Amino acid sequence: MDQIKLAEEVVEIARAAGAAIMEIYKSADKEDLQIKQKADDSPLTIADRAANAVICAGLETLSIKYPIVSEENKAIPYEKRSTFSYSWLVDPLDGTKEFIKKNGEFTVNIALVHHGKLEMGVVYAPDLKEMYWAVKGQGAFLEREGQKTKLQAASFHMKDKGLGVVCSRSHLDEGTKNFIADLNEPDLVAKGSSLKFLILAKGEAHLYPRLAPTSEWDTGAAQMILEEAGGKIISQETKQPLTYNKESLLNPHFIAYGNIKD
Repeated sequence: MDQIKLAEEVVEIARAAGAAIMEIYKSADKEDLQIKQKADDSPLTIADRAANAVICAGLETLSIKYPIVSEENKAIPYEKRSTFSYSWLVDPLDGTKEFIKKNGEFTVNIALVHHGKLEMGVVYAPDLKEMYWAVKGQGAFLEREGQKTKLQAASFHMKDKGLGVVCSRSHLDEGTKNFIADLNEPDLVAKGSSLKFLILAKGEAHLYPRLAPTSEWDTGAAQMILEEAGGKIISQETKQPLTYNKESLLNPHFIAYGNIKD
């Protein structure tokens, strides 16, 4: 299938999932969100489940069908996942804590993985009405208010003064604090969900250190967009790009960069 055409169809699936989220976001009080705590102590709401149902149903209607690995689906054993040539990687509502706080910083994330490498990424921020998407080798784009913009990450050197460092509204650990301390008068930017990567892809910041646990569905779609904008995400330990559909779906600690220069 033409990957651009496929991306356009996935964009519409993400948009529909975003609509389902916003219906709940606008009408529900916190007590109505049916908040549950998952095994890792992260929250799950009725909106996570609604968006997941829309995405899975939408992906199943595509002319070409791939297995779906979603944060909200029953875990698929690695023995089976390891046989996947292509698979969808889905986080139906990234930034659930931000959703509960009602600050608008949450996203729908859908990525296409091929033999451990990313082929496509779609991220939709429904409250911001921002649609981001990228296909490998085809560039990264933002669609907002009917306008499509090609994304380009900012170029920089690590010793530059005043680098923009994106950090989480919900996570700021000692390792991240130490990383920031080594920079030259950095400018800290707090943001929730996969929007942290997209700020880098838009050239509005330079670095995002994440020295704490994440899962593959937290990063896949946004990594594709950042890479196609000229940035990268690399493991802090191996200095190699993150890979996908591993035996463990947890990511190593990583640093996301804009267009870093030697």
